[in-house]
Amino acid sequence: MSEDIKKIRNKIDSLDKEILNLLNKRAQEAVNISKEKQKSEPIDNFYNPEREAKVIRQLQELNDGPLTDENILRLYREIMSVCLSLEEPLRVSYLGPQGTYTQSAAQNHFGKSVLSIPEVSVEEVFASVEKRDSHYGVVPVENSSQGIVSSTLDMFMKSSLRISGEIEILINHNILSQSEKLSDIEKIYAHPQSFAQCKDWLEKNMPNSKRISSVSNAEAALIASNENRSAAIASEVAAEIYKLKVLNKNIEDNHNNSTRFLVIGDRDTEPSGNDKTSIIVSTKNNSGALYGLLEPLSKYNVSMTRIESRPSKHNNWEYIFYLDLDGHIKDKSLEKANEVIKKEASLYRFLGSYPAASKK
Repeated sequence: MSEDIKKIRNKIDSLDKEILNLLNKRAQEAVNISKEKQKSEPIDNFYNPEREAKVIRQLQELNDGPLTDENILRLYREIMSVCLSLEEPLRVSYLGPQGTYTQSAAQNHFGKSVLSIPEVSVEEVFASVEKRDSHYGVVPVENSSQGIVSSTLDMFMKSSLRISGEIEILINHNILSQSEKLSDIEKIYAHPQSFAQCKDWLEKNMPNSKRISSVSNAEAALIASNENRSAAIASEVAAEIYKLKVLNKNIEDNHNNSTRFLVIGDRDTEPSGNDKTSIIVSTKNNSGALYGLLEPLSKYNVSMTRIESRPSKHNNWEYIFYLDLDGHIKDKSLEKANEVIKKEASLYRFLGSYPAASKK
């Protein structure tokens, strides 16, 4: 080993000691914050989404590399997750079973130091948070190729929970198996949507393997972990959980396929500086009624990033509209537009203002 390499490694060792010392100091300050909060009001949830979003955004703005902004995001998510667990471990429910992309989204957002609770349906995730079995829940709301998740939108008509955050992740499909090579695999398990999203790759690389549909990709991974000469299309998280080898990564035909998830909780979130607001509105089936609802957005210069419609369950040919708007409800322009919309709408529900998904 050269002397130059020894010097560099000694410098790295010295930096690691400094980093360790600073991490422990940061962790202690996090504990001090929880003690101060408990003096004024006993609470069991110290997670502050707007504060976390501000911290990460500030660090990314200060970052000069060579670490990328995505590296900073992932690194500090874990640091804050560990520090938070010293105060009070967060309980986060998600659409299970273990190994789903929803679990991956929850880990991306909250880190791996939270207590993750899989639920069997979107309805059960909502119920878990409503009963306070969980502090927060994570549910899918939209896929870039498959569209909206209607069961999630429908739950907001029944629930008083708020949206506390959003997560966007690229859906990377992988071939997982106990086998060592693709030629050994006779059967592939996956959710039907995943087969559709990987059709071209499968036709080219595994044309003779039998395709068998499963309820979820996580279930497919579980089956593959118990069967010889079988494989599953699933996430890398599923590979870790079910002890499977990743034979091929990123086999999806569209590499821009992403899914948006919502974080649900029972609290309103303060402005973070880069927020979204979601509302539900409805109007009678009259000419120009929808225009009347949306006109205040133009008047007060509020950008609408998404609109989705769902049939009303109460009156035929009436629709409920889900709107995503740029900004926080406490922003002056959005506050003014929102007041007009509330007066015009036959039904109105505020779903929450929350930090926009972190850009990777």
